[in-house]
Amino acid sequence: MGFDDFEEAALRMWAEIPEVYKEGIDGIVVKREAESHPDHDEYFTLGMCLTEPYPSGYMGPDTTRSFLALYWGSFQAVSERNPDFHWEEELWETITHELRHHLEFLAEDDALEGLDYALEQTYHRGQGEDFDPWYYQSGVPLAPGIFRVEYDVYIEESRTPEELERAGTVEFGWDGRRWRIPAPEELGDIHYVWLHGLDAGGGWVQLVLTRKLSFWEKAGRALRKQPLDLLESEAEPQVVGEAPDTPGPEDGRPGRGAGGPPPPPSRSEDPAPTSAEGSEAGHEAMIQDDPEESSG
Repeated sequence: MGFDDFEEAALRMWAEIPEVYKEGIDGIVVKREAESHPDHDEYFTLGMCLTEPYPSGYMGPDTTRSFLALYWGSFQAVSERNPDFHWEEELWETITHELRHHLEFLAEDDALEGLDYALEQTYHRGQGEDFDPWYYQSGVPLAPGIFRVEYDVYIEESRTPEELERAGTVEFGWDGRRWRIPAPEELGDIHYVWLHGLDAGGGWVQLVLTRKLSFWEKAGRALRKQPLDLLESEAEPQVVGEAPDTPGPEDGRPGRGAGGPPPPPSRSEDPAPTSAEGSEAGHEAMIQDDPEESSG
């Protein structure tokens, strides 16, 4: 998509968003350049929410001003390496993502900051670098033990090695059904199982098997600063029953089909503390040589 078409699409999408969501935002700016990560050239910022609160008795749209910056060059760079890149869907996701940053800043809610942290750790994991093994818990919770990080879903199950060996299988719920996989030969401390054939809504479903520890085991590991034993494997789950209350591929999924921005925050009657410092929050994407292998 050329720059002019990109800018026109961005302005059209911005006009579609109801004004109630845009209070305190001075508009969007479309920039031609690419904005790359300072430490990783293959990691691009698609958009930024630049926010500046002013000293006041409360934090609200009258005293907190933002504008959204969109980087056409970043979209271009990512699209050149990803044949499945969907310009309009990613543009809508970026706009609403940055809009959420503004709304959460007003509400003093850092949930989206947690999601950005999870995305950054996902990238480090995919590059074989050190990463926070619990990063997925900073994503969007869909149900107890089920988290979404953009298009990927993580289903957490805790077992002892004895329980795993005795059962021989692991069951979990997803998309209205109960599924079963053979128990992996080794549990480790955290074992990520890439699940083939399940619809995550654009990415992967991973089963995260964690070692169940007693209080004393946890305390001993903490004192010894013992590194975690992280393992990965693959499995193709089989249906074993129905689970009608479990989330599915459209739950929490980003993009236009997810229903647009969240509701605006309600104002508290009590004054909230504020700061004169500005903040920046961005929506980033990485270039991958093989998205199929690195989508987790």
